[in-house]
Amino acid sequence: MGRVAELAGVSVRTLHHYDEIRLVQPSARTAAGYRAYSAGDVERLREVLAYRRLGFGLREVAELVGDPSTDAVAHLRRLRGLLLERRDRADAMVAAIDRELEARAKGLMVTPEEQLEMLGARLYDAIGGAYTATRRTEPRIAARIWDALGDAQTVLNVGAGTGSYEPADRDVTAVEPSAVMRGQRPAGSAPCVAAAAESLPFEDQSFDVAMAVSTVHHWGDPITGLREMRRVARRVVVLTFDTDEPGWQDRFWLTRDYLPEFAAVLAEFPSLAGMAGAIGARAEPVPIPWDCADGLFEAYWRRPGAYLEDHVRRAMSVWTRVGPKAEQRAVRSLSDDLDSGRWAERNSDLAGLDAADLGLRLLIA
Repeated sequence: MGRVAELAGVSVRTLHHYDEIRLVQPSARTAAGYRAYSAGDVERLREVLAYRRLGFGLREVAELVGDPSTDAVAHLRRLRGLLLERRDRADAMVAAIDRELEARAKGLMVTPEEQLEMLGARLYDAIGGAYTATRRTEPRIAARIWDALGDAQTVLNVGAGTGSYEPADRDVTAVEPSAVMRGQRPAGSAPCVAAAAESLPFEDQSFDVAMAVSTVHHWGDPITGLREMRRVARRVVVLTFDTDEPGWQDRFWLTRDYLPEFAAVLAEFPSLAGMAGAIGARAEPVPIPWDCADGLFEAYWRRPGAYLEDHVRRAMSVWTRVGPKAEQRAVRSLSDDLDSGRWAERNSDLAGLDAADLGLRLLIA
């Protein structure tokens, strides 16, 4: 027990307590009668300590590690998802601090309410709240998705967020790991399960179709998540992004001319071919209309001034991922080019387009 405590970075008293409350009980004894941990015991201890360090109470931890439907891999995927969410929260907090520092450097007043919104418990809710202000169902994109659903009656929406693109005429079950996003789902929405794509808590072939819309890039392990969708549903429909095409970073003027850091955001994103192969899908391009109602990252390709609006950018995860310095530089450069007319001159070919192919792809399996 002493050796295990040393390796785990906890006290022997902690291990005794876990034994007493039947949370982690050594399953063996040495010849001298001392408690001994098997490999399975150590694995369970690892899970307990990981959940504890993420802030879970002992009762919650006991329920999590005692869940008969999960194994070590499922726990690792769940822990990875929780850590990624915490990382995103930390990134958002850093961005909020930088904005306050910039405001103070300019001599601007920061009210107590703004301070609490930036650094207090409402920070993530405030950032997530921007999502509903600009992220809405775009009917023309929705029509493509719903057409791909075919005659499916039972639909699983993975990474469902606030519920955009969920068809109202089907029996929908949503999956969303973020409590902030789940809390913003409107009244009357489909029932929503707190789970990650990589470990869906459903039996094989439970649904006619599993769908995922503009969410795969947020998953810790996209290929595993896609395979999970394939496991629990007879068909799969996914709206995602294509990084296979050579020079894909240059398709969109914002990433080409102002935000080269975008390429690093998707550096580890799997190829479109790899994602399609994982579920046996075909890929179809989804052009973005010039007046797209859904404020996704590429939505304002013909309305560049929108990217100067803070509330518009806050609903796009890209800006948090690239960091405040890159964001401020990009916004400043774009503003200068709009004022001087350089943007209009450089992108004159966009003026007559009703829609643009900027890499959105629909995978249909």
